Amino acid sequence: MNVTSCDDHATLAEAFMTKIDRGLAWLLILGALGHLFGSWSGYRQQPETLVWALSGSLAAILVAAINLLRVSRPHDRGLATVCVAGSLAWTAVALGFGSAIGHVLDVRVLVHAVNGALLAAMSLRTLTQAAGRLPAVTTG
Repeated sequence: MNVTSCDDHATLAEAFMTKIDRGLAWLLILGALGHLFGSWSGYRQQPETLVWALSGSLAAILVAAINLLRVSRPHDRGLATVCVAGSLAWTAVALGFGSAIGHVLDVRVLVHAVNGALLAAMSLRTLTQAAGRLPAVTTG
């Protein structure tokens, strides 16, 4: 008879959530690359606009990068806090873009907003789990 313990199930569930977390960050990188190529094709004749459009791609890549780092550092509460803030900010930027174009349900908006919100949720999960794993650092 093959009996698995609750610890085995918890370990498998945690491994699965880690893969989902990493996948969301990589999905944001793919979205950022799509944004980069779309910006290049749409604004290459308008350098001032292109620079600002490319800054959005850079911001998305940076949010994804810090989230990938967070997944590898589950005890880092400071990094998890920065990831929550960055991911929520990215969600707000995506929704702001949707509002600016008058179409919040545009697929570009939804992909970035939902991805940012899910990364924020995963970051919050890391933050709360890290708080339970490590004692608070006291000074003095």
